[in-house]
Order: sequence, then C-alpha cells, then structure tokens
Amino acid sequence: MSAGAASTVLRDAKRIVVKVGSSLVTNEGRGLDEGAIGEWCRQLSALAQDGREVIMVSSGAIAEGMKRLGWATRPHQVHELQAAAAVGQMGLAQMYETKLRENGLGSAQVLLTHADLADRERYLNARSTLLTLLQLKVIPVINENDTVVNDEIKFGDNDTLGALVANLVEADALVILTDQKGLFSADPRKDPAAVFVHEARAGDPALEAMAGGAGSSLGRGGMITKILAAKRAAGSGASTVIAWGREPDCLLRLVRGDAIGTLLLATTQKKQARKQWISDHLQLRGAITVDEGAAAKVRDDGKSLLPIGMTAVEGDFSRGDVIAIRDPRGGEIARGLANYAAAEARLLCRKASGDIERLLGYVAEPEMVHRTNLVVTR
Repeated sequence: MSAGAASTVLRDAKRIVVKVGSSLVTNEGRGLDEGAIGEWCRQLSALAQDGREVIMVSSGAIAEGMKRLGWATRPHQVHELQAAAAVGQMGLAQMYETKLRENGLGSAQVLLTHADLADRERYLNARSTLLTLLQLKVIPVINENDTVVNDEIKFGDNDTLGALVANLVEADALVILTDQKGLFSADPRKDPAAVFVHEARAGDPALEAMAGGAGSSLGRGGMITKILAAKRAAGSGASTVIAWGREPDCLLRLVRGDAIGTLLLATTQKKQARKQWISDHLQLRGAITVDEGAAAKVRDDGKSLLPIGMTAVEGDFSRGDVIAIRDPRGGEIARGLANYAAAEARLLCRKASGDIERLLGYVAEPEMVHRTNLVVTR
C-alpha cells in the first residue's frame, strides 16, 4: 500500500462507515464480546472528538440470539433465524448503548432492509434520519432487519448493507472489520504461496477471483462479499479498507494513514459520482419553474431551491424523483431530487419554508431540492 494513498483516503475522511462482522462481535459465537465492542466504541469516540462523523454497521444479532437460545449451529428454518435475530438484537443494541455511553456518546438503533434503500421515498427518509443523527452527535448503530424479512436472511449480508449505507450518506470511506488481515491473492489457509494485497482498485475483476470461498459458520459473507461491497461503495466515491478488527487501535491508526489491511480505492470522486448520477437521468418525472431570483441562486451560487422561489410545477413526480429546474423562460438550469411530490409542490409554490407544516401537515425538508442533491446543467 502506498503511504500517500492510504493517508489521503483515510486521513481526510470526514464521514466514515464502519462495519463489523458476526465472528468478531460475538467472539466466534461465544456471546457478545464486551471487550472488543468497548474498544471499537472507544475509538469511535476518539474519531468523533476529532470532528469525524461515524456510522456503525454491526452484525451479530443472530449469532447472539443463538448463544442466548443455546443453539450450537446456525439454523436453516427462516422462522428460527428470525427468532434468533429478535432475541439477539436486544443484547446487541444494549451493549452498544452501554459502551458508547461510557465513552461519552449517544447511540441510536436503526434497522434497515434492502427494500428500505430501494424505495425512493424510504431511501430519502432513511438518509434524512441518519444525517440528522450525525448532526446531533449520535452514533447510528445499523443492522439488517432480519426479524421481519425473509430474503435478506437467506441472501443478504451486512457487507452489502455497509456499502449501501455508505452510498446513502455519501461517506468518504467504508471500513470493513473482519477476522482476517485483509485480502490475499488466494486462500492462505490452503495456499502457502498466497500474497497479501495491500492496495488495489475497487471493482477490479481480478479481485473476485482472489476472494473465492465461503463465509464463517456464523455469518453469511466471506471475502467475496467484501470485494463486491467495495465495488458498490466505489460507485458513490467511497474507498474501502478491509482490515483485522482486533488490530490494536485499528480505526485510529487507519485515519492516521497507517498501512493496515487492504485498501480498495474508488476511482471516482464522491461529489462527481453523485452529480453524474443525477445529471445522467434521461427520463425526468417533472419540472419546476422558478423566478429570476431563485434561478440566479441555484444556477450561479449553487444554493438549494426553496419553495418561495417556485412559480409552477409540471408533471406527476414523487418524493425522491429526479426533476428539472427551469428559469422563467423555460430553459433547464439544473436538476435534482425532489423532497416533495408534485401535488405537494403545487401547494408550496411562492410559500415560505416556515409554512410547509401548516400546508402539508408535516415537514420532510425545508427545501424543495437540497443543494447536495442538485446539479447545475447550464
């Protein structure tokens, strides 16, 4: 790993998603590892004090539930997996709450499914909640909602969830803590000639060939899921580090730029990736016409679009759809993600943000389109 690449990616990362696997969290299924979780929480506190925003994605509910129920092997029946998840989630949340509180941090439990991140409205709702928690200096502890969803238990894994969360909050980096040092060119347990991979490009097809092999008996992942998660995270500009979770001060040393684990670099910058995704939409669901003042603020100053500058709404779009923003002459000046559906937007035209709750009965966001979800097209 080049010291320059590592230090640039992690040292400068302001928003980091950390994912830990079941075998680490539960000490190979023996029960929640209080010491290890306490160590990670201590490091999360140090990162927060350093001005960084951190989200924890933690496996371990099913493994902890198995331990509490006295099951030696992972069951195959969905209802048994769901029962184990329900039992284990209680202990998992309590442990993180206790250890984060001991280190001066608040915590919040967030249970997500892949469906939450596939539906545009639920996606925006989850994003708003997580960003609000970060603003409040609270550490979100996220797990897959195994208790109620069948296919996530059967096919899902928290490596993928970690990448989806990184995309959701536009993280700078994803750190996957595992029970292995990182990625090798082959399985070192079977091939003594296997070479450690210090650094590579996320999405490189050669990585998938290196990462073959099943996960542990406790989890559903393996190195292949981590490689694919890094590829997914890179789509929004986040680089990924795969490292041994029991490495002393692992998180703190990573942000100092130490060469720990395998660094999988994203080749696209974070802002470029998001802006490109928005600008590449060929089929827009609708458009909003704005007055000259709002047009200037959006086009020239990169400001958010507020309801008071809107004069007309076209189309039948939903919250989360990509829409065009047009100047008074009908020319497109920008496009972005709508925070309100078309019918709601029509009620908000020429209204102050402070009137949104009175008009709609709720407030999703004070802006119609936030500047982070907007790209100027002319």
